[in-house]
Amino acid sequence: MRYSGIAVAVAAIAFAFAANAVEISTAKGPVTVADTPKKIAVYDMAAIDTLDRLGIRPAGVPKKLYVSELEHVKEGADVVGDLFEPDLEALSALGPDLVIVGGRSSAKAAAVARVAPTIDMTMDGDDLLRQAKERLAGYGALFGKSQEAEAALRELDAEVQAARAAVAGKGKGMVVMTNGPKISAYGPGSRFGWVHAALQLPPAVPDIEAATHGEAVSFEFIRKANPDWLLVLDRAAAIGSGEQLAQATLDNELVAETTAWKKGQVIYLPAAEFYISAGGVQSMQRVMDTIAKAFAAAR
Repeated sequence: MRYSGIAVAVAAIAFAFAANAVEISTAKGPVTVADTPKKIAVYDMAAIDTLDRLGIRPAGVPKKLYVSELEHVKEGADVVGDLFEPDLEALSALGPDLVIVGGRSSAKAAAVARVAPTIDMTMDGDDLLRQAKERLAGYGALFGKSQEAEAALRELDAEVQAARAAVAGKGKGMVVMTNGPKISAYGPGSRFGWVHAALQLPPAVPDIEAATHGEAVSFEFIRKANPDWLLVLDRAAAIGSGEQLAQATLDNELVAETTAWKKGQVIYLPAAEFYISAGGVQSMQRVMDTIAKAFAAAR
């Protein structure tokens, strides 16, 4: 397989156009793929999620997938490392004609590209929804699954519209992540800012530091912000660390003074889908569905 375009860490691999070439959007710009990949390895959970929706099975996957709904993807596939550390020997033995990295694995793109052609499909920030749609369309075109991609897009749009309608006029929200006993808050422009952008959810605190790992906050901060809604990501649940879970962390007399707590408007988001496979179309649909149902049930 040959490529032309801008791809992350592709090094000296020569790219070339072909009659059936497909251009797709990546984290590093557009990439033109000359031939339909027959054997792929994927180190990005959002990509695995979206490819699964399109009926595409990677030949190589990470050892741990974290998202229980995607465990079936491992059936018949070779394990080629994990999300942080690809096993280059196993990858070489597999001999894929395309490798997809993203997010946690993107730092290893250069090393992986020495084994096989590699693209970086990382997504993040306020624009996650648009990026997710771009990735969906790109994979559909690349693998000859455009009709399936269009159907998936309609389903995703319907979920987003339902969540947006449920959120409208219901007050201000704050996204927080618990990591055992620690708490970080995320606002517009941050890693999880897409929730505010996609759903037009007004932030309880508009100027939270837009950092990758959020802004470390106290219980006093949450009480003072007094969000109408708390949208909670439990990192310990997402990664299975065994640390204190979010329900225990937030069961605090200061948090209990917030409108969100008093009215039972604390939403525990699907942890792995929101944290590990964010931007995968199926994961995003489950997140949207959780939010829509919670807001629709508001008193």
